[in-house]
Amino acid sequence: MINRIFLFLFAAAVLTKNKHTNIKSYHFLTPSDTTIHYPQEKHLKNVRQLTFGGNNAEAYFSPNGKYLIFQSDYAKWGNQCDQIYLYNLFKIPDLNPKKISTGLGRTTCAYFMPDNRHVIYASTHAANKDCPPVPERKQGKYVWPIYPDYDIYLTDIKTGKTIPFITGIGYDAEATVSPDGKKIVFTSDRSGDLELYVCDIDGKNIKQITHELGYDGGAFFSPDSKKIVFRASRPKTEQEIKEYKELLAQHLVQPTQMEIFTCNVDGSDMQQITHLGKANWAPFYHPSGKKIIFSSNHASSKAFQFNLYMINTDGTGLEKITYDKVFDSFPMFSPDGKKLVFSSNRNNGGTHDTNLFIADWVD
Repeated sequence: MINRIFLFLFAAAVLTKNKHTNIKSYHFLTPSDTTIHYPQEKHLKNVRQLTFGGNNAEAYFSPNGKYLIFQSDYAKWGNQCDQIYLYNLFKIPDLNPKKISTGLGRTTCAYFMPDNRHVIYASTHAANKDCPPVPERKQGKYVWPIYPDYDIYLTDIKTGKTIPFITGIGYDAEATVSPDGKKIVFTSDRSGDLELYVCDIDGKNIKQITHELGYDGGAFFSPDSKKIVFRASRPKTEQEIKEYKELLAQHLVQPTQMEIFTCNVDGSDMQQITHLGKANWAPFYHPSGKKIIFSSNHASSKAFQFNLYMINTDGTGLEKITYDKVFDSFPMFSPDGKKLVFSSNRNNGGTHDTNLFIADWVD
């Protein structure tokens, strides 16, 4: 584990431009400190930085709101690629979060089960204990790997016992749990395309709910557990379809053209919510169930500049939420709807680090 004193000093240096090195200084950052909070971000209050190095993302609350589960490749924690960690929100900042995954292979997309004790996440460790290679750009185009060795595992966060949960040929990942604790949605290419599947909370009774060509992923349930929101690419032209299929055959996708969709849990009533162009992704329902918060670069001149936006579920009322100049994504509301956690490149000292932030939510 990383030396606690070193991280204390590092975090203080990048968080504040004063001489404080005391951990207590973290708690007194105010909205006027625009390194972590911009004045236009009226829906965010009392913004606090939770991590201080590496790439930290996909932080999701436990059902009781006491913990976050997230993935990190922070080298100071002994990682060569993403592993899963438990963040104790009673210890902000929790500078030594507990590693939940095995430490082998690459992991992604962790989510709490209803009992607050077990988590599910995807991992490649059964196929190879080493980190799988990161793909190079294809003809100068940015691509995401769809590792076929990903299976979904269930882990007891207290004992560390890990067992296979959802397995099969090809990619199984991106699993999330319904608020009522009855269903799980995940992405798989078991049909030959990247589609959404729903199953019971025990991993049984798996059913495919999307069927159109394109990448369907990053799905979450609505607060009442009756709807699902997700990101999707929809190649239409002959050239787009050809390129999509060629990349998929190489276990790759190009996530530069995606829109936000919703449907019922059984896949019916499919609706495209955004028509913004570029990449719109990482959607999550507002606690009211009437709005969706998501990340987008549609208004940016630079492809890497993503901000959070919110939109009504009928596609009206688009509103910008964050104003960072580089990258904001992976928003999630706490179970009580009072807080928002997200990942951002803000306040990283000019590095490429992506850290976790939490804020009080103001409607």
